[in-house]
Amino acid sequence: MEKRNDIFSKIAYYAFYLGVIIEVLILLVDKSAYINPIEGRLFQITFLLFAVKVCFTRYTLKEYGAIFLFLLLGAASYFITERNEIVRLVMMIAACKGIDMKKCLKLVFYMTLTGCALLILLSLLGIFGKASLTADFGRGGEETRYILGMGHPNALQCMVWALTVLCLYLYGEKMKWYGFILLLIVNGYFFYLTDSKTSLLVAVFTVLYAGIIRLIKNDKFRRFCSWAGVALTAGSVLMSVAIAANAYRVYNFVWHGEWSKPTQFFVYLDRALTGRIRELTATNQMEGTIGTWRLFSNPESIYYFDMGWIRLFYWYGVIPACIFIIVLLALMGYCIRKKDYMAIIMIVSFSVYTVVEAHGISVYFARNYIFFLLGTYWSGAFSLASGRERYWWEVVRERLPGSGI
Repeated sequence: MEKRNDIFSKIAYYAFYLGVIIEVLILLVDKSAYINPIEGRLFQITFLLFAVKVCFTRYTLKEYGAIFLFLLLGAASYFITERNEIVRLVMMIAACKGIDMKKCLKLVFYMTLTGCALLILLSLLGIFGKASLTADFGRGGEETRYILGMGHPNALQCMVWALTVLCLYLYGEKMKWYGFILLLIVNGYFFYLTDSKTSLLVAVFTVLYAGIIRLIKNDKFRRFCSWAGVALTAGSVLMSVAIAANAYRVYNFVWHGEWSKPTQFFVYLDRALTGRIRELTATNQMEGTIGTWRLFSNPESIYYFDMGWIRLFYWYGVIPACIFIIVLLALMGYCIRKKDYMAIIMIVSFSVYTVVEAHGISVYFARNYIFFLLGTYWSGAFSLASGRERYWWEVVRERLPGSGI
């Protein structure tokens, strides 16, 4: 019996890591100039690999119940919206049980870092991808900005920010003051190349936030900063909802000259966000604005825009979005109880960034490290770990007629 269980554990372990490796490779190919013709098939493979991990992992009855309910949510979303991301995500998060997540995220970090470095090198050598791009980026005329093989300067600076956040999560609690300075210098240097302000500002905020919590070790102060982060995360969502509800004001200003006090505020905000609010009014139906949201989205809701939280509501629907936000806030509360302050910083950084960019709201799970945090803590955060752990077939056998249960 023990030998058989050991075989099951090894199958589960290798299936999970193979799935993670493929997800990271899909992300790197997406960042490159190559168009992946089998992307959908690869997503199906990673789903099956994570399903294998789930099948060969022991869960409590409460955990099985949670997995089942969220898979029902994902199935409903798939049949209504024709998007399979929720089903895939639930399977990946469930598969994280029993995995050393710091070890897993180190693999993700070094694979992503190596892949990005390779793309940069190939572009500089002229082998694959462009090193720079001359275009009108919507800022008043043509300009040349570096992309280093990643298609757009914002994409390059975004990856620098993302790797900065993951580096802080993995090493921030032991980092010396000069480590934080080095991260600021790296982000500043890439900003010099890309001139992408949003990623730089969020990265600087994140490094300073992490530095304060790391260097000031008073537990009450850390908890205060963490709860402030929870408020900032909730505020990021509320701001996005307000923008989606008032984007029409920017349209009315441009086409009808409206200049009321609320309109003035959103026009100035749109300018600060370099036209991202006006982008929501670029289609006839003003896709993405709150009038196009549904309880569950529909297959026609495929318009792309930058604002991530709004994309979450628009692409998947109000019910899935609200459930995700509630789970996220509950996760933050649990991380505070566990004193995992670097996890809080990661969530806050992604939340603030997601107001303006949709890097974390996509079909590419390796972009959003919060999903791995959910995989780490989902059972403990919702008190599902109590009870005897069993394989799924043991649960079925116990419930069969004649089992005595």
